[in-house]
Amino acid sequence: MALSTWEHPEPLAIGSAPVPEYGTGSLADLLPTLAAGMSVPGMTAAIPELTGADRNCVFLIDGLGWEQLKAHPDEAPFMASLLASSRGGTGRPITAGYPATTATSLASVGTGLPPGAHGLPGYTARNPDTGELMNQLRWIPWTQPRTWQPYPTVFELADAAGVHTAQVSSPAFQNTPLTKVALSGGTFHGRLTGEDRMDFAARQLAAGDRSLVYTYYAEVDGKGHRFGVDSDPWRGQLMYVDRLVQRLAEQLPPRSALYVTADHGMIDIPFDEQHRIDFDEDWELRAGVALLGGEGRARHVYAVPGAQADVLTCWREVLGEQFWVASRDEAIAAGWFGPHVDERVYARIGDVVAAARDDVLIIATEREPKESAMVGNHGSMTPAEQHVPLLEVRS
Repeated sequence: MALSTWEHPEPLAIGSAPVPEYGTGSLADLLPTLAAGMSVPGMTAAIPELTGADRNCVFLIDGLGWEQLKAHPDEAPFMASLLASSRGGTGRPITAGYPATTATSLASVGTGLPPGAHGLPGYTARNPDTGELMNQLRWIPWTQPRTWQPYPTVFELADAAGVHTAQVSSPAFQNTPLTKVALSGGTFHGRLTGEDRMDFAARQLAAGDRSLVYTYYAEVDGKGHRFGVDSDPWRGQLMYVDRLVQRLAEQLPPRSALYVTADHGMIDIPFDEQHRIDFDEDWELRAGVALLGGEGRARHVYAVPGAQADVLTCWREVLGEQFWVASRDEAIAAGWFGPHVDERVYARIGDVVAAARDDVLIIATEREPKESAMVGNHGSMTPAEQHVPLLEVRS
C-alpha cells in the first residue's frame, strides 16, 4: 500500500454519524408532548409512545446517561427498576440532541425546539455580531437573552393556557440568563437540598388541576467531570439521586406522571497524547483558525476569512478517522442541529464542526485549562453521550 494512503486515511462519512431523533424522540420533543396532553394550544405530541397525564413532572439529572445508568443497577436500584418504563414502556432511551451538552440540552428541553432553532448550538459559540466566543452556560460575555433566544418556552405557553407551572431548582439558577431563555414561565422556587426539591415539586404538582413541574439536580455531572464515571464520588452521587427519585415518586398526587431524564451522558477519556490532542500545541490544527469553540468532543472551528476550505481539509486529514468532521453546511444538511437552522443561528455554527466518534478529545490547555483537565466529558453523538433515559412513574 502506498505511503500516501497511510498518511491520509479515508475520513469518516458524514452520513455515518448517528443523528439525534429530532421530532420523534429527542429532549426537544418531551415538553411539547406533555403539554399537548394537557391541551396547551400549539403543542404536538411528538413522542408517540407517551400517554397524556393531567399533572406532569420532569426531573432532569444532569449528566446521567442511559448507558451509565444501565451499568450501575446496584447503585441505583429504584431507577434500574424503572428502565423498562423508559420512553412509554418501550424500554428505550431518547436522544439528547447535538451537541450533547448542558446549555444546548436545557434550551431544547425548555423551548421544545432543536438547537438549530433555539440557537444555543454548543458550550461556546461565536456571536456573529461581535466576533467573540460566547459561553452559553455562563453567558459570558453578556448578551441580551431574548435577542439570543427569542422563542417562548413551553412553560410560558403552558402558563398562558392556565396550566399550573413551576420550576424547583437551586436558588443560584433563578435569575441566570440561561434560565430566562430556556426555563422561564410560571413560578421559580429555589430550594437548596435535593430532599426539599423533591418534596416541594410534589406539592407543586398537587397545586393545580393541570400542572407542569420541572426539577433538577446537578452533582452527578459535577462528580463525573472531576473524578470520572464509575469513580467512588460519582457512584455516591448516583446512590443519592436514586433515593431522591424514589422520594418524589412516592409523593406523586393522583393523575400524575413523573419523567426522569438527563441532558447528556458522559465518557471518561484517558490522560495521554493519544486520547487528548492539544489544539494549543498542534500547529496543523491551529493553521487558519481564528476561534476554537464548543468543547473537547464537539468542536466549532471558526476560520480566518478565506481559510475555511483549507481548515476543513486539514482537520479531516488529521482527525478524520476519529471525528466526524463536517463543514457548516454539511452538518446542517445532515441534520445535526435539527431539521432546520434559523438564519440568526447559521453563523453561530462553526465553519468546521468536529464530533468525536472515538475516545478522544481536542483539548486546549492554554485557552481552556479547566475544561482540559476534566476526566469525564461529553458533547458528541455516541450512544454514551446521546442516549438519555425517560423513566416513567404514574399515579
